[in-house]
Amino acid sequence: MTQTPKRTVRYYIQLGLLDRPVGETRAARYGEAHLRRLLQIKQLSAAGFSLDRIRERLDGAALGADVYARPPGTVEQWTTLVITEGLELSLDPNRTDLSPGQVRSLFRDVLALYEEVKQAGPPAHRSADAV
Repeated sequence: MTQTPKRTVRYYIQLGLLDRPVGETRAARYGEAHLRRLLQIKQLSAAGFSLDRIRERLDGAALGADVYARPPGTVEQWTTLVITEGLELSLDPNRTDLSPGQVRSLFRDVLALYEEVKQAGPPAHRSADAV
């Protein structure tokens, strides 16, 4: 149903991304929970997330934990786009739902929007009564 090769399923089990099936050898059965988990893995993988990152996301969601809670002493690495002097966009890639490709796309779109706004010139002056 997921079009995931058997070898890949076994690899996910070995990595701890997927629970072992019920039973062994030919009697092994995968249930609905396995199917849901495989579909989640496939979706996140297609979005560009690494298997380690996928495990963090899925394990945190399964526990209902805030996987982004930051205890004292936490070291963070932020990605910053310098748009122009005095204007920057910063994000922590580990705390967004964006894949690396989506972050690059966001940065490209922000730069394009900045240029568009800049070329449009200053906004027309509005009176205090304008809504």
